Amino acid sequence: MDTSGRVTDAVQECASAVVSVLRDGHHGRAVQLIADPTDTVRVAAVRVLGADVLAPHALLGHETAAGDLEAARAAVAAFAPGPTAPVTTFWTYWGLCDAVRSIEPLGRREAPVARPDAAWVRDVPWPELAHRLALLAALATPGSGDALTRELSTRVSDVARGFAWAVRRRDWLQAAGVGRWLTLLDGVPRSLSLDTGLEFVRHLGADADARVDLHVQAARMIREAHR
Repeated sequence: MDTSGRVTDAVQECASAVVSVLRDGHHGRAVQLIADPTDTVRVAAVRVLGADVLAPHALLGHETAAGDLEAARAAVAAFAPGPTAPVTTFWTYWGLCDAVRSIEPLGRREAPVARPDAAWVRDVPWPELAHRLALLAALATPGSGDALTRELSTRVSDVARGFAWAVRRRDWLQAAGVGRWLTLLDGVPRSLSLDTGLEFVRHLGADADARVDLHVQAARMIREAHR
């Protein structure tokens, strides 16, 4: 198997492990998610998943296993975006850096990475907005994506439109990511039936991509916390 295929498999394995912890709770125990934090394939998978690798800490307050934090640090060091990288790459990198920094002991914390500008949210056409939000779904966590959430509060109808559009196209990963963002927004149309829609997305998409299951599980937890 080529490196790309190995990274894809590692992303799926890691996402499944995160879902298991989020769903079962593991009674607050630190659970090692990254089998080998020195494996370059696993580190690349961490960069793909971004801050969601540390979602058990963000959503459950779990202690993070030392190996997972080591893998996240390695991904930060190895995959810093270049100056011409897409805005979503800057945001996902910032999100991973911020997640690592929130867990590091005070004495070990690196200087914070500058948060990217969120002004693009106001003007990008809604199909492109849905596409970008799916790529940034790991930031759809209370506290992590607050700057994006504030901007999105003026475009709730467009985000809802993007969710419905993704469901109609059977793009389950995009639907799960956009739906996760909707759980952080006020004023979501009741007619969207978001909870039912997300469960439909999980039912049809999770077997093919564990990231669908991860986004829907995170969305469910966010919804429960805000009720």
